This record gives sequence, structure tokens and C-alpha cells, in this order.
Amino acid sequence: MLKGGSVLKLHTLHAQGKSIREIVRETGHARNTVRKYLRDGALPEPTPRSKRGSKLDPYKDLLRQWMQEEGLFNCEVMYRRLQELGYTGHVTVIKDFVRPFRSPQLPKAKVRYETKPGVQAQVDWGLCDYTDKYGQARKLAVFVMVLGYSRVMYVEFARRCDIHSFLHCFVHAIEFFGGIPNVALTDHMKTVVLGMNDDHTPQWHRLFEDFALAIGLTPKLCKVSRPQTKGKVERMVVFCQAKIPEKIVCFSPSIRRGFLTLFHQCVLHAIVFSLLENF
Repeated sequence: MLKGGSVLKLHTLHAQGKSIREIVRETGHARNTVRKYLRDGALPEPTPRSKRGSKLDPYKDLLRQWMQEEGLFNCEVMYRRLQELGYTGHVTVIKDFVRPFRSPQLPKAKVRYETKPGVQAQVDWGLCDYTDKYGQARKLAVFVMVLGYSRVMYVEFARRCDIHSFLHCFVHAIEFFGGIPNVALTDHMKTVVLGMNDDHTPQWHRLFEDFALAIGLTPKLCKVSRPQTKGKVERMVVFCQAKIPEKIVCFSPSIRRGFLTLFHQCVLHAIVFSLLENF
């Protein structure tokens, strides 16, 4: 039996005006074969074959009984039992048969990273896009600190995203909270983390390291690609980036007021400092 490509080639050569003798000479097929496929005018359909039996067929009812009554789904144990009963097949045949009967595996639950009151604060930077009064596209840095237990948040906008602005905002945040947390959790942002040492410990910025030692703060890096660790502050950064208006309303540096905003049915406390003019 010729395959579809070979049959199509016969019809193509015949459509080009070639005789059966020329087609036979070019393709190497028998004359009667060429004449048959040109006469039928369609691709041949393969004859369905009867399904071959499996060596496991005599034991399938027994396997079902083990799964229903004993809750046995261990194919290696089944394999040893069936061998004692005369089974000569492979264990892979048993695995293929048992697989549809297994209950689907549930995804592992994510363990949230929770701390006690006053233990941890999460810190992060973000950049917000806005248009100034001259129509110029600009970026505005936003500093966010979130207390791990209460979710109380502090937000401050700054002109720059450097170490000096970071420490400036950090001081305002602990003044707003009225205390210093034991641990400040941050990611690998270049403002405070310059790289990694040979022993895989973070190389902190010298100014931030001196600042942390002076106030009794322990800086800590979060795990990479694990949002459960530092997702509280990252979610607020995304919120600020999405809700920042197209035209920044300018405030005097002396105006420092707390504000409340409703987000995901949780009241988030925040205070905005240093909204300078001409942003």
C-alpha cells in the first residue's frame, strides 16, 4: 500500500500529461499499482486492525479489587503480587493501567511568611510614570514600608532613588510608626545591596550598614522569586504605580498629612512626605 505522498505524486505526474508507462519508469511502481491508484482517484484507507490483547488482561479485575478495597496504588507491590500469580509482563504495563484510577495530586499549599508585632518591616522602591505640567514624561520614585504584622503602611514620594533619599524616607517612616522594627526585609535593590560576598552573604551599602547599626536594625534579604516572602510591600508598590495620576498635584514641602485609602477591603495607613513643587 502506497502512502499519501506517493499517491499524490502519481496524480501530479498524471495531471502533467504523462502516460502510465512514463509514470512507472519514473516512480518504479508496478503498472497495475499505478493504474489502480489513478483509477480510484482517492487515498486508500488503512484496514483497521484488531486490538491486541495484553498480558495484564487476566489480572485487571484483581487490580481493581486491590485499589477499591485495600486502597493499594503502589505498582511495585502490585507487580510482586502478580508475579507470584504467574504474571510475566513488565511493571510499566501496570503503571499505565493504574494511572487513570489515581486521585489527582493537589498543589502544595503556600506557607505565608508571617511575623509577630514589631518584629519585621518590609521595604521597597518603585518608579511611577507621570506627565509634568509641561507635558514631559517623567518618573517619580516611591518609597514604601509595610509592617509585617499589622500591615500598616508608609508611602513617600521622592525625586531620586538613591541611598540618601532611601535613608531620608526610612527615617520618616520610623518617625511615623513611632518605633524601629527588629528586622527590615528588602530585596536585591541596588540602593542598599552592592553585591554578594564569597560566603553568599549580602554586601550592604556602607551608609545603610552604618545606619542600621546606629538604630539597632537588622537588615535581611528576601528569597528570590518567592512573592510569599515580601509580597505585602510589593503589592503596595504596584498599587502606587497604577493609581498615580497623570498630572501630579504639587504640594508644599511643609504639608505633611496622613491619608487613608481602601484597597482590597483593608484600610492601609500611609503618609506622604516631601511632595516638592514642579514634579
